[in-house]
Amino acid sequence: MFDDQAIERGQTISPELTRGIRESRISIVVLSKNYASSSWCLDELLEILKCKEDIGQIVMTVFYGVDPSDVRKQTGDILKVFKKTCSGKTEEKRRRWSQALNDVGNIAGEHFLNWDNESKMMEKIARDISNKVNTTISRDFEDMVGVETHLEKIQSLLHLDNDDEAMIVGIYGPAGIGKTTIARALHSLLSDRFQLTCFMENLRGSYNSSLDEYGLKLQLQEQLLSKILNQTGMRVYNLSAIQGMLCDQKVLIILDDVDDLKQLEALANETKWFGPGSRVVVTTENQELLKQHDDIKNTYYVDFPTQKEARQIFCRYGFKQSTPQDGFENLSERVIKLCSKLPLGLSVMGLYLRKKTEDDWEDILHRLESSFDSVDRNIERVLRVGYDGLHEKDQLLFLLIAFFFNYKDDDHVKAMLADNNLNVRLGLKTLEYKSLIQRSSGGNIVMHKLLQQVGREAVQRQEPWKRQILIDAHEICNVLETDSGCANVMGISFNVSTIPNGVHISAKAFQNMRNLRFLSIYETRRDVNLRVNVPDDMDFPHRLRSLHWEVYPGKSLPSTFRPEYLVELNLQNNKLEKLWEGTQPLTNLNKLELCGSLRLKELPDLSSATNLKRLDLTGCWSLVEIPSSVGNLHKLEELEMNLCLQLQVVPTHFNLASLRSLRMLGCWELRKFPGISTNITSLVIGDAMLEEMLESIRLWSCLETLVVYGSVITHNFWAVTLIEKMGTDIERIPDCIKDLPALKSLYIGGCPKLFSLPELPGSLRRLTVETCESLKTVSFPIDSPIVSFSFPNCFELGEEARRVITQKAGQMIAYLPGREIPAEFVHRAIGDSLTIRSSFCSIFRICVVVSPKSEMKEEYVGLMCRKRINGCPIGDNLFKAQLRKLQAEHLFIFQFEFLEEDGWLEQDNEVLFKFTTSSEELDIIECGIQILTGETNRNISTYGSYESRSEQVSEYEDGYHSDKRLEFHEQKSLPGWGFCGIFHGFLRCFMV
Repeated sequence: MFDDQAIERGQTISPELTRGIRESRISIVVLSKNYASSSWCLDELLEILKCKEDIGQIVMTVFYGVDPSDVRKQTGDILKVFKKTCSGKTEEKRRRWSQALNDVGNIAGEHFLNWDNESKMMEKIARDISNKVNTTISRDFEDMVGVETHLEKIQSLLHLDNDDEAMIVGIYGPAGIGKTTIARALHSLLSDRFQLTCFMENLRGSYNSSLDEYGLKLQLQEQLLSKILNQTGMRVYNLSAIQGMLCDQKVLIILDDVDDLKQLEALANETKWFGPGSRVVVTTENQELLKQHDDIKNTYYVDFPTQKEARQIFCRYGFKQSTPQDGFENLSERVIKLCSKLPLGLSVMGLYLRKKTEDDWEDILHRLESSFDSVDRNIERVLRVGYDGLHEKDQLLFLLIAFFFNYKDDDHVKAMLADNNLNVRLGLKTLEYKSLIQRSSGGNIVMHKLLQQVGREAVQRQEPWKRQILIDAHEICNVLETDSGCANVMGISFNVSTIPNGVHISAKAFQNMRNLRFLSIYETRRDVNLRVNVPDDMDFPHRLRSLHWEVYPGKSLPSTFRPEYLVELNLQNNKLEKLWEGTQPLTNLNKLELCGSLRLKELPDLSSATNLKRLDLTGCWSLVEIPSSVGNLHKLEELEMNLCLQLQVVPTHFNLASLRSLRMLGCWELRKFPGISTNITSLVIGDAMLEEMLESIRLWSCLETLVVYGSVITHNFWAVTLIEKMGTDIERIPDCIKDLPALKSLYIGGCPKLFSLPELPGSLRRLTVETCESLKTVSFPIDSPIVSFSFPNCFELGEEARRVITQKAGQMIAYLPGREIPAEFVHRAIGDSLTIRSSFCSIFRICVVVSPKSEMKEEYVGLMCRKRINGCPIGDNLFKAQLRKLQAEHLFIFQFEFLEEDGWLEQDNEVLFKFTTSSEELDIIECGIQILTGETNRNISTYGSYESRSEQVSEYEDGYHSDKRLEFHEQKSLPGWGFCGIFHGFLRCFMV
């Protein structure tokens, strides 16, 4: 009970009272004739009704000497005092109070005039409160983030208003997701509605004993009946006992962690075993088990929490609050990423890290990010039960996914295992039903990171001579150097970065590994010179399905190499000059990845690769010619040739109906653009072949994405949804761009001569102009739905151009060069925090000056805005941007709004804004706030064309050209830019 009598009265309710209301389970509103005479009471009512709407707080009403209809309509005695209270208040405040009285008047409650005895009415109210308290979630669970949302959804499946029939409902999800916690909270919440209740916990493994099936079922029934009837040592002699004793009782039974259908057959085989209105709730990791039960019609999947919920869960355990402590924001995000938002992992890690220093966190996270430590044994033990319960073949499939097939699609896995006796389709279903894998939005297989760690531990527990998959780098090094591999090895995943002295692979290293199908040799560190020595006469396994070898050291593959069974060949960042001599059997080859083959001078005849779908030649700097056989690969869908710097000859016709994506950015020596299919949907191309391209592009009715490097658009492309301009010679963007009705995103970069942007299409959502030093004019329509402006390293933007960019950054984000905060941001402070006093405002625009300390290496940078009102934290805003090679100070401008329901808008509040970045390479120099009124908000939408009037010399004109870009985190990566991240690997490989 929260008593507000001790609180000092003022013009508006205090934060202390607001917190008291929000922390209450039930609010009782006693409405009298003079209730509306107090603005304090009316503000309390606003907060109470907000809690009712937001968090489902129970609100009870007592009408003491006043008619409910007078409260609803503000008539009678209520009207007189209400008018007086509203005098001098804003129209918005009067409207909100009036609506609140209407809403509370519609809540059924006790009317004093209906009672002849006040004490009896009070007794009735007390009983009602007691009943409601006993049917709300226990305080044991109210701090569990997201539990109430789960309970609400599950209750809708239980149809508790239907007392005519019994029902069984299933809850499923991965280990550690919180199924048991939710089930306990549900049991606590609903117990008082049933005559008998029972929580049967931890049923997993209860069917594994020396008893026969009948004896096990009798034993389970004895346990259930003993619990639900509260009779110890109860014995049953037939399987009709539960039905005989409970068929006329309204019962609530929770069967937790069921892992065998026979458990359900013993405890809840049919709904007729239980009386009308009964509910049985089953929790399990195995969705298939629920499907096999005839009487389970409704099931509920417990999904992973949102990023915000995961942060709250972790912080509850790590800091005993809902947000990270100052200085721990980035470390907390690393923990959340490590745990992949799994609640069990978040709780275990939070408790372990609590009260430790930042240095301790760094050390612990570094250790845990590589493997399970003793700290993680609680997580591992829980997650292992799912793996241990699998059939041997499903365990093998689990391990193959963990190390080779994560994020792949079903067809890929089936192709890889086509010559194996695993039933891939059934095995994938089993893993999915047991919540050991999930599906991405695109349908690909996704395995939780912690489950991958479980797989790693499972391999390490096996006896060395029984292992089918090798993952320990030192063990693999020994096997490859001493020819000690055995026939049962099926896959090798070798991280050579962990071998300090390199490895000398024996010529006969793979000779005994006749069943080796998957060979992956890769690096996780790019800052060391790693030596893997391969003899020229080394024998590769002849039945390999997948060969992934980063930085392959030889000039060509061994002469004995036979890729007949290969489905995927990935040799990125290698030292190859050629692959092999002559024609090889490539019928099974689906993907050929040669990205970063800087020294590769020729491609072999690929005419036998009749099933090839993807060919990646990105960064093959020395490649001069694409063989004509590529033009006859009639299943080819993707062809990547970005940065083939010396490429001169390509097949005259890529007239392949299957081809959907062609990327040829940076092929500077190529002067002849090939004829390609009109089915093309994505094209990335350099300026050397523009004239020919413009003649044929009108025929490409399927074209969705066009990336042009260093050129102008002179045609209307009605099907284009994204155009990116990257180059050095553009002086202007043609006016016809405004006629592209489907254009959503425009990217212009590295164009030092570009001086203006014409009117842009009304459909445009995102505009990025980067490193265009001459840009002065910007124009766009008044009703443009643009959500982000980005002008990094565009240093010639003058006063007027900058003004329109900053003013249009209303309900959007803007990013542009600058070291001075615009004048309209009247509240300013040096450094990363700012405190203002605010009344009658809800919308703020914020400008932060960030400065790079040196050349930035990080790609993604987060700017966190933390807000406190009168010392109370009220939430954080995190903005993520993809920022590369900033050359000087930039302004980051964004806007947010305090909701009126927060109750802060009509007080003289002290509001603290504190800003942090996730990058040590960026400093926050200054910050500013603009408080928006209705008039200033309207002015922000002004339309026009703006030109720089200033002719001053740019203070940044010594800056260098950047070919990178800024991208806000909700955007997908742009086509044509996948090669940017591999330059370091290219150069290291080229120079070694």
